[in-house]
Amino acid sequence: MGENGVVASKLCYPAAAMEVVAAELGHTAGSKLYDDDGRLKRTGTMWTASAHIITAVIGSGVLSLGWAIAQLGWVAGPAVMLLFSFVTYYTSALLADCYRSGDESTGKRNYTYMDAVNANLSGIKVQVCGFLQYANIVGVAIGYTIAASISMLAIKRANCFHVEGHGDPCNISSTPYMIIFGVAEIFFSQIPDFDQISWLSILAAVMSFTYSTIGLGLGVVQVVANGGVKGSLTGISIGVVTPMDKVWRSLQAFGDIAFAYSYSLILIEIQDTIRAPPPSESRVMRRATVVSVAVTTLFYMLCGCTGYAAFGDAAPGNLLTGFGFYEPFWLLDVANAAIVVHLVGAYQVYCQPLFAFVEKWAQQRWPKSWYITKDIDVPLSLSGGGGGGGRCYKLNLFRLTWRSAFVVATTVVSMLLPFFNDVVGFLGAVGFWPLTVYFPVEMYIVQKRIPRWSTRWVCLQLLSLACLAITVASAAGSIAGILSDLKVYKPFATTY
Repeated sequence: MGENGVVASKLCYPAAAMEVVAAELGHTAGSKLYDDDGRLKRTGTMWTASAHIITAVIGSGVLSLGWAIAQLGWVAGPAVMLLFSFVTYYTSALLADCYRSGDESTGKRNYTYMDAVNANLSGIKVQVCGFLQYANIVGVAIGYTIAASISMLAIKRANCFHVEGHGDPCNISSTPYMIIFGVAEIFFSQIPDFDQISWLSILAAVMSFTYSTIGLGLGVVQVVANGGVKGSLTGISIGVVTPMDKVWRSLQAFGDIAFAYSYSLILIEIQDTIRAPPPSESRVMRRATVVSVAVTTLFYMLCGCTGYAAFGDAAPGNLLTGFGFYEPFWLLDVANAAIVVHLVGAYQVYCQPLFAFVEKWAQQRWPKSWYITKDIDVPLSLSGGGGGGGRCYKLNLFRLTWRSAFVVATTVVSMLLPFFNDVVGFLGAVGFWPLTVYFPVEMYIVQKRIPRWSTRWVCLQLLSLACLAITVASAAGSIAGILSDLKVYKPFATTY
């Protein structure tokens, strides 16, 4: 019998019930088990937050930056990377200040991006924010499924080229590999929340460094073999492509670099895993942003510039799957396997906010439904004696079916639209300005009460307008790519 006559279970005591009991008994303040909002103590640090960000940001798209720089050239390419690394850091710091309303250490927590928008802006802007955020998450899930299948397929093709020779087309369907990736994601999607996937994020971050380093190393070797650096100051020249193609490619490359840094749509959710103050969550998140954006920019610059230096205007869309390299085939296999492992983790990091939103909505809509609210204790280990409880997994039937159905749906769409990376580029373009720039800027202005037409207000609005222009131009480039892909589209029949 515990304090105040409350019986405490030793085995698999429901976490939600523990939070309610703790809050009712007033045990949250100064508690070793609970935070100030009655939830189980958060354990995240600057390093786990950095791992989450790096996992989300450094996707396999890092290997396509050689192509992006090839469109812009040695001057504009690196300059655009540095520009957007600064924009991303600055707007992320603004957004981090909106995690708590009021005091940065004791104010009311905003658990999600939508909560922060609702607390500071409210009205129709909340619905617009939610639609853009979750539409982007769905698009990213589909894009990651396609990217992972291409990397798995590249392993098979690398082995085929090694055996049959480089002249053999080695055409293979990507559909079976999408199914394999989908099955893996169904399993990992049952991890309940962000706070329990730190180990997966750290593993994925290590994998991102692995394949980026291999791509970098192979690029350096190719530069040495070429006897010098390829490329030009202005990028791919007119003549190799038409003037109109040069414009569309430049816009697409500009957008690709801008969106490669975007992780604002999950920043608040990552910040909600950080342990309670001191120091405040916003200070920890700003440090995590500095670390992750610096690491990301370093790898982007190295991999992008090395890819362009190695292949010049002929830089492939992906250094490791576009077969700019054929040998050593086993090293390509290791790199592509690392991409797949990384994308497994990145898929979960991006989708957790959507999973949590739907499950919270369902619990509020049907609070008495056993199917939605009941957790079934599945023992993972037996009690080791001494009165201690064993560990268990809390199986929720709604979580099992809804998350599995989501993964199945995104996998099927990936098989239907294997060129969906262009569609994801369009979704990213549409979502970049509002999610990464507009909402963080507007919320910061409200939270800090910045006077209208003051110097700081004007500078923030100019930043927002400039990023809007980039979004519109990049969306146009993505639409041009989609229209080009549709000309040769055959459902379920795509081979690489």
